[in-house]
Amino acid sequence: KFLSKSMNETNHSWVTEFVLLGFSGSQELQSFLLFIFSLLYLAILLGNFLIILTVTSDSRLHTPMYFLLANLSFIDICVASFATPKMIADFLAERKTTSLEACLAQIFSVHLFAGGEMVILVSMAYDHYVAICKPLHYTTIMSRRVCITLVLIPWGVGLIHTTSQLAFTVNLPFCGPNQVDSFFCDLPLVTKLACTDTYVISLLIVADSGFLSLSSFLLLVVSYTVILITVRNRSSASMAKARSTLTAHITVVTLFFGPCIFIYVWPFSGYSVDKVLAVFYTIFTPILNPVIYTLRTKEVKAAMAKLKSRYLKSGQVSAVIRNVLFLEMK
Repeated sequence: KFLSKSMNETNHSWVTEFVLLGFSGSQELQSFLLFIFSLLYLAILLGNFLIILTVTSDSRLHTPMYFLLANLSFIDICVASFATPKMIADFLAERKTTSLEACLAQIFSVHLFAGGEMVILVSMAYDHYVAICKPLHYTTIMSRRVCITLVLIPWGVGLIHTTSQLAFTVNLPFCGPNQVDSFFCDLPLVTKLACTDTYVISLLIVADSGFLSLSSFLLLVVSYTVILITVRNRSSASMAKARSTLTAHITVVTLFFGPCIFIYVWPFSGYSVDKVLAVFYTIFTPILNPVIYTLRTKEVKAAMAKLKSRYLKSGQVSAVIRNVLFLEMK
């Protein structure tokens, strides 16, 4: 009996860390990817912080639409930051490992932020629906309380979603393989490493994520169908602005939901494809959002130009340089 117990403990040496395979390749390729992803992450931070700063500093942008846009930018920063700094650091490491606790934290973060982004896109669609389909009641419907509610609901839904997903994983026994074929702990990949039958759990994970992705996407499709029909039936000049805003938002929705639905609703894709799609929604979507909204929205471009003229005046810059040189000479 003692021998059997000892052999059982030997065969089940519990995993305390995972190896992230990331993007394998030569040292030259690793250095190139380090440079590229560092630039992309810096652009994500600068672009989204610029939108937040622009919206908060310009009183003309203190409207429900731009309030939601600023919150979308904040979530984009969170989506990009839960795994990208670790991935960049791993390009410099020979052995890319992460602890079990850090792995679970990544799983918690990705589903919290990605789930929150899905729902805040629905909140933005609701704002567009009210603005275009019920313009006379817009200020009454989109009150301060409603705007705050539309921001809090995504975080609440994201928290419920990630808690349910983490519940499937936190008690799984990991006692064998520990290599994750991605640059972060993606839940479907980590679940497959458990030393138990995870078929039912995998189905529940896909059903959970699939339900949130598809329900959010269908709500967006229905709302934008109604909005586009309304815009088409109106030919006034005010609808030109609505079309521009709608084009930007629909582009963002497509870029974000495409990879998410492909990964979780179509779980039979290859791991290499999932890795590319994961890069797309964790890095490229957060960097494209500020670009799309900046190029497609005249108010944001005008506010950014005003912000630039306020803080980057040539006289102010030269004065700062003269003061610095004076202090050094002194």
